Amino acid sequence: MDLLYRPRRLRTSDTLRKMVRETRVSKESLIYPLFVVDGKEILEEIPSMEGQYRYSVDRLPQIMDRLVNAGVEKVLLFGIPAHKDPCGSQAYDEEGVVQRAIRFIREHYPMVYIVTDVCMCEYTSHGHCGILEGESVDNDKTLEYLNMIALSHVKAGAHMVAPSDMMDGRIGSMRQALDEAGFVNVPIMAYSAKYSSAFYGPFREAAGSAPAFGDRKSYQMDYHNRKEALKEVELDVAEGADIVMVKPALSYLDIIREVADRHDLPVAAYSVSGEYAMIKAASKAGFIEEEKIVCESAVSIYRAGADILITYYAIELARFMDEGKIG
Repeated sequence: MDLLYRPRRLRTSDTLRKMVRETRVSKESLIYPLFVVDGKEILEEIPSMEGQYRYSVDRLPQIMDRLVNAGVEKVLLFGIPAHKDPCGSQAYDEEGVVQRAIRFIREHYPMVYIVTDVCMCEYTSHGHCGILEGESVDNDKTLEYLNMIALSHVKAGAHMVAPSDMMDGRIGSMRQALDEAGFVNVPIMAYSAKYSSAFYGPFREAAGSAPAFGDRKSYQMDYHNRKEALKEVELDVAEGADIVMVKPALSYLDIIREVADRHDLPVAAYSVSGEYAMIKAASKAGFIEEEKIVCESAVSIYRAGADILITYYAIELARFMDEGKIG
């Protein structure tokens, strides 16, 4: 009699299924994106992202306490300044909103690891991610400003910087600037494969960062391209990135997989605002079960090869892990 192999044997109980899982997840891998706005006593829900808010620095305890209690001790900070100008000067001001938020978190939540988004779109009056020359972003001039932003964040106490601008050469330039300033141990998480995506729509409302004219297709990637993403990652690795990122996550699982297969560096994936908003909207309409979809989509990102997940569902995912629903 031919031997019949029965894969179902390993699915016969919940205990057994959990024991033989191939993909493991942990709260330690979660990073929560956090929007900090200039002003006082501000707690504003973001209309397109139900359950997500903009916080003034003095109101940060309302979210920080929830994060710490859930076991999520890593944040990615985005700043929304009160004033914008063509060169985004509030981005590198030592009294800028992100710099003040960093100092506040370091003082009151010393257990929290702070990653800062390094870009200019939230701070420039034109909404583009760099310094303009006419209506085009001047790549090399922008590098100088990105370095100033990163240095200001690190001097304020940021543990890691994450440049999201997609300028050519920014990782090497930033690595050199940090090293020369004595910050040789501060890691860089590069937004390496960042696509020009419609999934960013709610974020641009949250951060007030929509471009005043044109779009970002001259520096963010064309979503038709796979090999270009691998080249972008290779360049960032060669320039000194410590962690590489793929953004967005769910529509780019193939890219996450290829990057993870090709490189030994940790791979981060950003489950972006549009992904969050779609799940929320479909759940509210009664079309899906939010909890199950959140768990399944998060695991798909890890299964594709991500080591780190940046997600607006970090608190919920931490609870689901505690409850044994994923993990």
